[in-house]
Amino acid sequence: MSLKKTLLAAAAVVALPVLAQAQPISGLYLGAGVGANWQQDTTLNGSVNNTAGTKIENEFDIGYVGVLSLGWGFGNGLRAEIEGSYRSNDVSDTRVGGASINNRASATGTAVSYGVMANVLYDFDIGATLGGIVPYIGGGIGYIWHDYQDVGASFPNGDKTVYNGNTGAFGYQAILGAALPIASVPGLALTAEYRFMGTTGHDINGTVNRTGQPQDRVNADVDNFNHSLLIGLRYAFNAAPARPVAVAPMAAARTFLVFFDWSKADLTDRARQIIGEAASSRGAGVTRIEVNGFTDRSGPADYNMQLSIRRANAVAAELVRRGVPRNEIVTRGFGEENNLVPTADGVREPQNRRVEIILK
Repeated sequence: MSLKKTLLAAAAVVALPVLAQAQPISGLYLGAGVGANWQQDTTLNGSVNNTAGTKIENEFDIGYVGVLSLGWGFGNGLRAEIEGSYRSNDVSDTRVGGASINNRASATGTAVSYGVMANVLYDFDIGATLGGIVPYIGGGIGYIWHDYQDVGASFPNGDKTVYNGNTGAFGYQAILGAALPIASVPGLALTAEYRFMGTTGHDINGTVNRTGQPQDRVNADVDNFNHSLLIGLRYAFNAAPARPVAVAPMAAARTFLVFFDWSKADLTDRARQIIGEAASSRGAGVTRIEVNGFTDRSGPADYNMQLSIRRANAVAAELVRRGVPRNEIVTRGFGEENNLVPTADGVREPQNRRVEIILK
Protein backbone atom coordinates (compact mmCIF):
# COMPACT_ATOMS: atom_id res chain seq x y z
CA MET A 1 0.00 0.00 0.00
CA SER A 2 1.32 3.44 -0.94
CA LEU A 3 2.14 6.07 1.68
CA LYS A 4 -0.76 8.24 0.48
CA LYS A 5 -3.30 5.43 0.87
CA THR A 6 -1.87 4.53 4.27
CA LEU A 7 -2.27 8.10 5.47
CA LEU A 8 -5.85 8.27 4.12
CA ALA A 9 -6.77 5.07 5.92
CA ALA A 10 -5.24 6.32 9.16
CA ALA A 11 -7.13 9.61 8.89
CA ALA A 12 -10.40 7.75 8.37
CA VAL A 13 -9.83 5.67 11.52
CA VAL A 14 -9.02 8.77 13.56
CA ALA A 15 -12.17 10.49 12.26
CA LEU A 16 -14.53 7.69 13.29
CA PRO A 17 -15.34 9.09 16.77
CA VAL A 18 -16.17 12.46 15.23
CA LEU A 19 -18.38 10.92 12.55
CA ALA A 20 -20.16 8.60 14.99
CA GLN A 21 -23.78 8.08 14.02
CA ALA A 22 -26.44 7.47 16.66
CA GLN A 23 -28.36 4.21 16.57
CA PRO A 24 -32.15 4.25 16.90
CA ILE A 25 -33.26 4.03 20.53
CA SER A 26 -34.12 0.50 21.54
CA GLY A 27 -35.56 -0.09 25.00
CA LEU A 28 -36.01 2.10 28.04
CA TYR A 29 -34.96 5.75 28.16
CA LEU A 30 -35.33 8.73 30.49
CA GLY A 31 -35.55 12.36 29.41
CA ALA A 32 -35.76 15.75 31.06
CA GLY A 33 -35.89 19.34 29.84
CA VAL A 34 -36.28 22.90 31.09
CA GLY A 35 -36.88 26.16 29.32
CA ALA A 36 -39.08 29.17 28.65
CA ASN A 37 -42.85 29.11 28.29
CA TRP A 38 -45.11 31.69 26.68
CA GLN A 39 -48.79 31.44 27.53
CA GLN A 40 -51.03 33.08 24.98
CA ASP A 41 -53.32 35.88 26.05
CA THR A 42 -56.31 34.37 27.86
CA THR A 43 -59.91 35.50 27.43
CA LEU A 44 -62.24 34.96 30.37
CA ASN A 45 -65.83 34.60 29.26
CA GLY A 46 -67.55 34.71 32.61
CA SER A 47 -70.48 35.67 34.74
CA VAL A 48 -71.06 37.54 37.99
CA ASN A 49 -73.59 35.88 40.31
CA ASN A 50 -74.67 33.74 37.33
CA THR A 51 -75.26 36.86 35.20
CA ALA A 52 -73.18 37.32 32.03
CA GLY A 53 -70.36 39.80 32.62
CA THR A 54 -67.73 41.73 30.73
CA LYS A 55 -65.02 39.81 28.86
CA ILE A 56 -61.64 40.02 30.56
CA GLU A 57 -58.32 39.33 28.84
CA ASN A 58 -55.14 38.45 30.71
CA GLU A 59 -51.65 38.90 29.32
CA PHE A 60 -48.71 36.94 30.73
CA ASP A 61 -44.99 37.36 31.16
CA ILE A 62 -42.62 34.76 29.75
CA GLY A 63 -42.51 31.98 32.32
CA TYR A 64 -40.77 28.66 32.69
CA VAL A 65 -41.45 25.02 31.90
CA GLY A 66 -40.09 21.68 33.07
CA VAL A 67 -40.67 18.25 31.55
CA LEU A 68 -39.75 14.74 32.74
CA SER A 69 -40.41 11.69 30.55
CA LEU A 70 -40.01 7.93 30.67
CA GLY A 71 -40.16 6.13 27.35
CA TRP A 72 -39.47 3.10 25.23
CA GLY A 73 -37.76 2.99 21.83
CA PHE A 74 -38.70 0.29 19.34
CA GLY A 75 -35.39 0.31 17.45
CA ASN A 76 -36.89 1.62 14.20
CA GLY A 77 -37.11 5.33 15.03
CA LEU A 78 -40.49 5.06 16.73
CA ARG A 79 -40.78 5.93 20.44
CA ALA A 80 -43.59 6.05 23.01
CA GLU A 81 -43.36 7.81 26.36
CA ILE A 82 -45.20 9.05 29.43
CA GLU A 83 -44.46 12.66 30.34
CA GLY A 84 -45.07 14.89 33.33
CA SER A 85 -44.89 18.67 32.81
CA TYR A 86 -45.09 21.90 34.78
CA ARG A 87 -45.57 25.45 33.42
CA SER A 88 -45.86 28.75 35.25
CA ASN A 89 -46.53 32.32 34.02
CA ASP A 90 -47.15 35.54 35.93
CA VAL A 91 -49.84 37.98 34.80
CA SER A 92 -48.41 41.13 33.19
CA ASP A 93 -51.64 42.98 32.31
CA THR A 94 -55.38 42.62 32.49
CA ARG A 95 -57.71 44.17 29.91
CA VAL A 96 -61.36 44.88 30.49
CA GLY A 97 -63.40 45.68 27.40
CA GLY A 98 -60.14 46.03 25.44
CA ALA A 99 -58.64 48.68 27.76
CA SER A 100 -55.58 48.03 29.91
CA ILE A 101 -56.06 48.46 33.66
CA ASN A 102 -52.37 49.17 34.28
CA ASN A 103 -52.99 52.92 34.47
CA ARG A 104 -55.57 52.54 37.25
CA ALA A 105 -54.88 49.18 38.91
CA SER A 106 -52.31 46.44 39.37
CA ALA A 107 -52.47 43.13 37.54
CA THR A 108 -51.88 40.24 39.91
CA GLY A 109 -51.51 36.49 40.00
CA THR A 110 -49.95 33.46 38.41
CA ALA A 111 -51.31 30.80 36.05
CA VAL A 112 -49.89 27.31 36.49
CA SER A 113 -50.41 24.23 34.29
CA TYR A 114 -49.30 20.72 35.16
CA GLY A 115 -50.29 17.27 34.06
CA VAL A 116 -49.52 13.99 32.34
CA MET A 117 -49.22 13.25 28.62
CA ALA A 118 -48.78 10.09 26.54
CA ASN A 119 -46.56 10.90 23.54
CA VAL A 120 -45.62 9.13 20.32
CA LEU A 121 -42.47 10.36 18.55
CA TYR A 122 -40.43 9.46 15.49
CA ASP A 123 -36.67 9.95 15.03
CA PHE A 124 -35.42 10.61 11.49
CA ASP A 125 -32.20 8.71 10.74
CA ILE A 126 -30.32 11.05 8.37
CA GLY A 127 -26.85 9.68 9.08
CA ALA A 128 -24.13 12.27 9.47
CA THR A 129 -25.86 14.85 7.26
CA LEU A 130 -26.21 17.32 10.15
CA GLY A 131 -23.13 16.25 12.07
CA GLY A 132 -24.94 13.40 13.82
CA ILE A 133 -27.98 15.45 14.88
CA VAL A 134 -31.22 13.41 14.85
CA PRO A 135 -34.40 15.47 14.20
CA TYR A 136 -37.71 14.17 15.50
CA ILE A 137 -41.40 15.01 15.60
CA GLY A 138 -44.18 13.86 17.86
CA GLY A 139 -47.53 14.48 19.44
CA GLY A 140 -49.32 13.66 22.64
CA ILE A 141 -52.61 13.64 24.51
CA GLY A 142 -53.32 13.66 28.20
CA TYR A 143 -54.84 15.54 31.11
CA ILE A 144 -53.78 19.01 32.27
CA TRP A 145 -54.71 20.82 35.46
CA HIS A 146 -54.83 24.63 35.23
CA ASP A 147 -54.42 26.58 38.45
CA TYR A 148 -55.31 30.27 38.71
CA GLN A 149 -53.65 31.81 41.76
CA ASP A 150 -55.14 35.30 42.49
CA VAL A 151 -55.26 36.14 38.80
CA GLY A 152 -56.94 39.50 38.32
CA ALA A 153 -56.65 43.13 39.32
CA SER A 154 -56.27 45.16 42.49
CA PHE A 155 -57.51 48.80 42.43
CA PRO A 156 -56.21 51.74 44.52
CA ASN A 157 -59.57 52.16 46.29
CA GLY A 158 -59.36 48.63 47.63
CA ASP A 159 -61.63 46.99 45.07
CA LYS A 160 -60.30 43.69 43.83
CA THR A 161 -61.31 41.09 41.29
CA VAL A 162 -59.35 37.85 41.45
CA TYR A 163 -59.78 34.33 40.18
CA ASN A 164 -58.68 31.26 42.10
CA GLY A 165 -59.32 27.76 40.99
CA ASN A 166 -57.86 24.49 39.81
CA THR A 167 -59.65 22.43 37.21
CA GLY A 168 -58.54 19.75 34.80
CA ALA A 169 -59.21 19.28 31.10
CA PHE A 170 -58.17 17.21 28.09
CA GLY A 171 -54.77 18.31 26.80
CA TYR A 172 -52.87 17.84 23.55
CA GLN A 173 -49.48 18.84 22.20
CA ALA A 174 -47.19 18.86 19.18
CA ILE A 175 -43.43 18.38 19.48
CA LEU A 176 -40.59 19.33 17.13
CA GLY A 177 -37.08 18.55 18.32
CA ALA A 178 -33.53 17.45 17.62
CA ALA A 179 -31.07 15.29 19.55
CA LEU A 180 -27.28 15.43 19.44
CA PRO A 181 -25.69 12.17 20.67
CA ILE A 182 -22.74 12.59 23.02
CA ALA A 183 -20.20 10.14 21.60
CA SER A 184 -18.20 9.80 24.83
CA VAL A 185 -21.27 8.54 26.76
CA PRO A 186 -23.22 5.92 24.76
CA GLY A 187 -26.95 6.49 25.12
CA LEU A 188 -26.70 10.12 26.27
CA ALA A 189 -27.97 12.90 24.01
CA LEU A 190 -28.50 16.65 24.27
CA THR A 191 -32.01 17.65 23.15
CA ALA A 192 -33.64 20.88 21.98
CA GLU A 193 -37.41 21.12 21.50
CA TYR A 194 -40.31 23.34 20.59
CA ARG A 195 -43.69 22.31 22.05
CA PHE A 196 -47.18 23.61 21.56
CA MET A 197 -49.55 22.55 24.34
CA GLY A 198 -53.25 23.35 24.55
CA THR A 199 -56.33 22.23 26.44
CA THR A 200 -60.07 22.20 25.81
CA GLY A 201 -60.59 24.93 28.42
CA HIS A 202 -61.12 25.29 32.16
CA ASP A 203 -63.80 26.60 34.50
CA ILE A 204 -62.23 28.96 37.03
CA ASN A 205 -64.00 30.58 39.99
CA GLY A 206 -63.34 34.04 41.44
CA THR A 207 -64.57 36.88 43.60
CA VAL A 208 -65.29 40.59 43.15
CA ASN A 209 -64.74 42.69 46.24
CA ARG A 210 -66.05 46.26 46.16
CA THR A 211 -65.69 48.71 49.01
CA GLY A 212 -68.86 48.80 51.08
CA GLN A 213 -70.63 46.16 48.94
CA PRO A 214 -71.25 42.43 49.33
CA GLN A 215 -68.76 40.09 47.71
CA ASP A 216 -69.82 38.82 44.31
CA ARG A 217 -68.99 35.35 42.99
CA VAL A 218 -67.61 35.11 39.47
CA ASN A 219 -67.04 32.15 37.16
CA ALA A 220 -65.23 32.03 33.83
CA ASP A 221 -64.25 29.73 30.98
CA VAL A 222 -60.48 30.07 30.56
CA ASP A 223 -58.32 29.31 27.50
CA ASN A 224 -54.94 27.63 27.93
CA PHE A 225 -52.49 27.64 24.99
CA ASN A 226 -48.72 27.46 25.51
CA HIS A 227 -45.55 27.66 23.42
CA SER A 228 -42.37 26.24 24.98
CA LEU A 229 -38.67 26.10 24.08
CA LEU A 230 -36.68 23.51 26.03
CA ILE A 231 -33.12 22.27 26.37
CA GLY A 232 -32.62 18.87 27.95
CA LEU A 233 -30.86 15.54 28.25
CA ARG A 234 -32.02 12.07 27.28
CA TYR A 235 -30.43 8.79 28.32
CA ALA A 236 -31.14 5.43 26.67
CA PHE A 237 -30.27 2.60 29.05
CA ASN A 238 -29.68 -0.15 26.47
CA ALA A 239 -27.67 1.89 23.98
CA ALA A 240 -24.74 0.25 22.26
CA PRO A 241 -21.71 2.35 21.35
CA ALA A 242 -22.52 4.62 18.43
CA ARG A 243 -21.91 2.94 15.11
CA PRO A 244 -19.33 4.68 12.94
CA VAL A 245 -20.37 6.11 9.64
CA ALA A 246 -19.17 3.76 6.93
CA VAL A 247 -15.94 4.98 5.40
CA ALA A 248 -15.86 4.59 1.65
CA PRO A 249 -13.53 1.71 0.75
CA MET A 250 -10.47 2.47 -1.27
CA ALA A 251 -11.16 2.07 -4.94
CA ALA A 252 -10.26 -1.35 -6.30
CA ALA A 253 -7.85 -1.55 -9.19
CA ARG A 254 -9.57 -1.00 -12.55
CA THR A 255 -8.39 -2.61 -15.77
CA PHE A 256 -8.90 -1.46 -19.37
CA LEU A 257 -8.02 -3.68 -22.35
CA VAL A 258 -6.69 -2.32 -25.63
CA PHE A 259 -6.47 -4.77 -28.56
CA PHE A 260 -4.16 -4.73 -31.61
CA ASP A 261 -4.06 -6.11 -35.12
CA TRP A 262 -1.71 -8.98 -35.80
CA SER A 263 1.98 -7.94 -35.63
CA LYS A 264 0.97 -4.30 -35.19
CA ALA A 265 1.60 -1.68 -32.46
CA ASP A 266 -0.57 0.99 -34.09
CA LEU A 267 -3.60 2.32 -32.16
CA THR A 268 -7.00 1.92 -33.78
CA ASP A 269 -9.81 4.44 -33.25
CA ARG A 270 -11.42 2.01 -30.81
CA ALA A 271 -8.12 1.65 -28.95
CA ARG A 272 -7.81 5.43 -28.56
CA GLN A 273 -11.38 5.57 -27.23
CA ILE A 274 -10.62 2.98 -24.55
CA ILE A 275 -7.40 4.78 -23.60
CA GLY A 276 -9.40 8.00 -23.27
CA GLU A 277 -11.83 6.25 -20.91
CA ALA A 278 -8.91 5.05 -18.80
CA ALA A 279 -7.44 8.56 -18.65
CA SER A 280 -10.82 9.98 -17.61
CA SER A 281 -11.18 7.35 -14.88
CA ARG A 282 -7.97 8.46 -13.23
CA GLY A 283 -9.17 10.25 -10.08
CA ALA A 284 -8.72 10.47 -6.33
CA GLY A 285 -6.71 7.59 -4.92
CA VAL A 286 -5.05 6.55 -8.20
CA THR A 287 -1.31 6.91 -7.80
CA ARG A 288 0.03 4.31 -10.25
CA ILE A 289 -0.95 3.19 -13.73
CA GLU A 290 0.48 -0.06 -15.05
CA VAL A 291 0.59 -0.48 -18.81
CA ASN A 292 1.39 -4.11 -19.68
CA GLY A 293 1.86 -5.29 -23.29
CA PHE A 294 1.20 -8.82 -24.63
CA THR A 295 1.23 -10.74 -27.95
CA ASP A 296 -0.28 -13.94 -29.19
CA ARG A 297 1.89 -17.07 -29.69
CA SER A 298 2.48 -16.67 -33.41
CA GLY A 299 5.95 -15.54 -34.45
CA PRO A 300 9.37 -15.79 -32.73
CA ALA A 301 9.48 -15.22 -28.97
CA ASP A 302 12.17 -12.48 -29.16
CA TYR A 303 10.17 -10.57 -31.77
CA ASN A 304 7.01 -10.87 -29.67
CA MET A 305 8.78 -9.50 -26.58
CA GLN A 306 9.82 -6.36 -28.47
CA LEU A 307 6.36 -6.06 -30.03
CA SER A 308 4.70 -6.19 -26.60
CA ILE A 309 6.99 -3.37 -25.38
CA ARG A 310 6.16 -1.23 -28.44
CA ARG A 311 2.47 -1.75 -27.82
CA ALA A 312 2.83 -0.74 -24.15
CA ASN A 313 4.80 2.39 -25.12
CA ALA A 314 2.19 3.35 -27.72
CA VAL A 315 -0.56 3.18 -25.12
CA ALA A 316 1.52 5.11 -22.56
CA ALA A 317 2.17 7.86 -25.10
CA GLU A 318 -1.57 8.21 -25.75
CA LEU A 319 -2.25 8.41 -21.99
CA VAL A 320 0.31 11.21 -21.67
CA ARG A 321 -1.26 12.99 -24.63
CA ARG A 322 -4.56 12.87 -22.75
CA GLY A 323 -3.12 14.52 -19.64
CA VAL A 324 -1.79 11.65 -17.51
CA PRO A 325 1.61 12.52 -15.95
CA ARG A 326 4.33 10.24 -17.34
CA ASN A 327 5.76 9.62 -13.87
CA GLU A 328 2.54 7.82 -12.87
CA ILE A 329 2.87 5.30 -15.71
CA VAL A 330 4.89 2.08 -15.57
CA THR A 331 5.26 0.19 -18.88
CA ARG A 332 6.24 -3.46 -19.26
CA GLY A 333 6.27 -6.05 -22.04
CA PHE A 334 5.49 -9.72 -21.42
CA GLY A 335 5.65 -11.06 -24.97
CA GLU A 336 3.84 -14.39 -25.33
CA GLU A 337 3.37 -14.86 -21.56
CA ASN A 338 0.10 -14.67 -19.65
CA ASN A 339 -2.24 -15.39 -22.53
CA LEU A 340 -5.81 -14.21 -22.01
CA VAL A 341 -6.96 -17.19 -24.08
CA PRO A 342 -4.64 -20.23 -23.77
CA THR A 343 -3.53 -21.47 -27.21
CA ALA A 344 -0.94 -23.70 -28.78
CA ASP A 345 2.27 -22.21 -30.12
CA GLY A 346 1.85 -20.47 -33.49
CA VAL A 347 -1.88 -19.71 -33.07
CA ARG A 348 -3.06 -16.19 -33.95
CA GLU A 349 -5.50 -15.29 -31.15
CA PRO A 350 -6.87 -11.67 -31.24
CA GLN A 351 -7.68 -11.64 -27.52
CA ASN A 352 -4.03 -12.20 -26.67
CA ARG A 353 -2.81 -9.25 -28.76
CA ARG A 354 -3.50 -6.66 -26.11
CA VAL A 355 -2.31 -4.05 -23.61
CA GLU A 356 -3.73 -3.99 -20.10
CA ILE A 357 -4.12 -0.55 -18.45
CA ILE A 358 -4.38 -1.08 -14.68
CA LEU A 359 -5.30 1.88 -12.46
CA LYS A 360 -4.08 1.47 -8.85
